[in-house]
Amino acid sequence: QEQLVESGGGLVQPGGSLRLTCAASGSIFSINSMSWYRQAPGKQRELVAQIPPEGSTNYADSVKGRFTISRDNAKSTVNLQMNSLKLEDTAVYYCNAVIRDPPWSSLRNYWGQGTQVTVSS
Repeated sequence: QEQLVESGGGLVQPGGSLRLTCAASGSIFSINSMSWYRQAPGKQRELVAQIPPEGSTNYADSVKGRFTISRDNAKSTVNLQMNSLKLEDTAVYYCNAVIRDPPWSSLRNYWGQGTQVTVSS
């Protein structure tokens, strides 16, 4: 059974940095896109950043220039480096991966359990 496990959340002051990591495990033939989403209290879940297996990344306008998404295909991991954090970045951050397994199957969406990021002075 495929599983996504996030780590790296916590409490940080405005202007600080955090690094989130998500590791995919289980029976995985291939991983298509990997993404980070977030959901603040009372708000809908929103896409923060997305990275395909190869090629260019995609960021929400609110995090461009501050967040960087990267992935290690050999380790099936995706990272989110968050710099210059703002109060409005406070949310639960979720990892998402689009996975194909077995090789003849269709792509499926998988989610991590979420990790809390709190930006507060």
